[in-house]
Amino acid sequence: MIETRPHSAHWGAFDAVVEDGRLIGVRPFSRDPVPGDLIGAMPAVVHAPSRIDRPYVRKGWLEGGRRGSARGGDAFVPVSWDSAVRLVAEETARVRAEHGDRAILGGSYGWSSAGRFHHARSQLHRFLGLGGGFTGQVTNYSYGAGMTLLPHLVGTNDPVQGPVTDWTSIAKHTRLMLCLGGLPLKNGLVTAGGSGAHEYVPLMRRAVAAGVRFVNVSPFRGDCDAMLEAEWIPIRPNTDCALLLGMAHAIVQAGWEDRSFLATRAVGWERLRAYLLGEGDGIAKTPEWAAAITGVPAETIRRLALEAASVPTMLTATWSVQRAEHGEQPWWMLVALAAMLGGIGRPGQGFGFGYGSINGMGTPRQELPSVSLPGTRNPANLFIPVARVTELLERPGEVLQYNGRDIVLPDIRMIWWAGGNPFHHHQDLNRLLRGWNRADTVVVQEPWWTAVARHADIVLPATTTLERNDIASSSRDRFVRAMHKAIPAQGQARDDHAMLADIADALGFRDRFTEQRDEGAWLRHLYGKWRHACAGLGVEVPDFDEFWARGHIEFPAPEGKDFVLFEDFARDPEANPLNTPSGKVEIFSETVAGFGYAETPGHPVWHEPREYLGSPLAAKFPLHLLSYQPATRLHGQLDPGPVAAASKIAGREPILMHPDDAAARGLAEGEVVRIFNDRGACLGGLRVSEAIRPGVVAMATGAWFDPEVPGSTDSACVHGNPNVLTQDVGTSRLGQGCSAQSCLVEIERWRGALPPVRVHAPPAVVAA
Repeated sequence: MIETRPHSAHWGAFDAVVEDGRLIGVRPFSRDPVPGDLIGAMPAVVHAPSRIDRPYVRKGWLEGGRRGSARGGDAFVPVSWDSAVRLVAEETARVRAEHGDRAILGGSYGWSSAGRFHHARSQLHRFLGLGGGFTGQVTNYSYGAGMTLLPHLVGTNDPVQGPVTDWTSIAKHTRLMLCLGGLPLKNGLVTAGGSGAHEYVPLMRRAVAAGVRFVNVSPFRGDCDAMLEAEWIPIRPNTDCALLLGMAHAIVQAGWEDRSFLATRAVGWERLRAYLLGEGDGIAKTPEWAAAITGVPAETIRRLALEAASVPTMLTATWSVQRAEHGEQPWWMLVALAAMLGGIGRPGQGFGFGYGSINGMGTPRQELPSVSLPGTRNPANLFIPVARVTELLERPGEVLQYNGRDIVLPDIRMIWWAGGNPFHHHQDLNRLLRGWNRADTVVVQEPWWTAVARHADIVLPATTTLERNDIASSSRDRFVRAMHKAIPAQGQARDDHAMLADIADALGFRDRFTEQRDEGAWLRHLYGKWRHACAGLGVEVPDFDEFWARGHIEFPAPEGKDFVLFEDFARDPEANPLNTPSGKVEIFSETVAGFGYAETPGHPVWHEPREYLGSPLAAKFPLHLLSYQPATRLHGQLDPGPVAAASKIAGREPILMHPDDAAARGLAEGEVVRIFNDRGACLGGLRVSEAIRPGVVAMATGAWFDPEVPGSTDSACVHGNPNVLTQDVGTSRLGQGCSAQSCLVEIERWRGALPPVRVHAPPAVVAA
């Protein structure tokens, strides 16, 4: 018998097609105008050989190999759920008793589930918080530096998290949209919490039809789709701040800065103006100065600047632009340039981050809360920026400076990870693994044998979303979607809440963790709280039973006035001040300057990265590697599926290179190549294209980390994970974000026999 069940994922809503307890297909949600291809990969992935079928324990750990062990090379021993629960509970109690609550890293980070109840991070942090506390993480890998910076400049993170100025306002009023990092279409197919309607592409098409001119400032032409007819400015990576400074200088020289806005709605302009003119360092930041750094002709920089000052202009940058050394600076300068143009708060003008980074940015919608599991207090009250995990593991007792605070790093003895894969998100993976091996015990909750599971001591098999009931909800989407359980749990997999409830029971706080609710009761409870919150805003939604039977709720797009970011402030800054010390846009921040960080002196500045095409290291490693989000999966999710597999070359992740760079190395399309630097190496399949700037190569993240020598901390990835190459340094002491996009490499032909890709099959298993 064939049945369909409503469901959702971060890559879109769909109906699951099930026959005899097996997922055999998916059908896109009927209300989605642009459903993506990724949902088609789900049947193969849900039933993949890489599913974890039962609990396992690393053989070396059972034999006493704890701190200093070489994880990743051992076989695993199958155990019962009762044994796994007992081992985890005993080890948790031991670590807390001997080393304190802060010795446990609650390292749950990732896009675990579109469902808001079975959200692994929320479940794990609830468990660890109620159990006494843990060392947690703040910010994110996507825009961690920017989200730390923006509250200092404009008092909020709305410009990066939303809401930002509606695309409908852009279509009506914008004449020029300057896009640092472009507006990649692939990113518009995903939404954290799920998406009922991918409206990114239709909204952009409306802007094109309305006559908006797009400029793609990126080393890759493909960061703007051909439909945008964008002008391509092939900039050197990591030099966006210099470009913006050169544009600002041209506007000052023309006398076209909006002096009224700068005088009444911003502070610190005179300090930035002096820097632009070189009054302190003797270097005027002219278009000619910027051209030497960026590789963009001075006449192009001057032309763009004067056009932006002449017509209604929207400035935007993708999240990836700040994932680089000194990544705060281009975002800060973009805000400053928007203030110079005077467009902040005007329809179709100003700035916003992430229009090209995720679906829902700029989509007209009502501002309503999301269904969510309430947060739980962390009694340990210690958090590090998420991208500084390796430093946490390496430097116990030392101080990490972040955003004006000195954080004393604890000695981590237990790592507990759920709902994410640090061997996807993090940089310099061999270094991460060396730090990872300092822990006594690593516990991982995972559906698949990903790299994080292979480098664990105790592996708890988790269900996928299709094996449980949940509710998909996102503040960036107009739909709330019921996620009906479609298939039975595979093997002995259990949902995160159930497994944690049993561990909490062994530790004596089951009732506080579950609040005596099962899955169904929790869903009704969370939905009821959300329904009550909606009613408080004058929005009526159906009761739970009606919602569950219907499968979704749709909120219509708001009619009438478009949303414009900072509109009230721009209209009356005295009545509607920003949440900054001055109540205005802080081009110069006294707070940031007061931190005493030389790299962030209080206003945007150009700093030369240690790794970019203008640095001395480029003589040894002359190619700048950009690592981007893939179109064939979400991060590392769906990598075992057919969509990702079809894109690979000889089973390796593709790498894009300009024909001139390929010819200089005697390389040809379709060859397997070795990409390397002093941090590591990986294999990739070569794709040659004139759409990428010479001297720059690009490789998607998300190919599951597959070291040639399992258990080694100095091994090449044979599958093509670029994070064995990327450097693990903070953007600055202010933001401490990741600097993945500041990475130099060299490439050569692979000449040996191709090593097998083994990561999509289970690791070795032995009897106890």
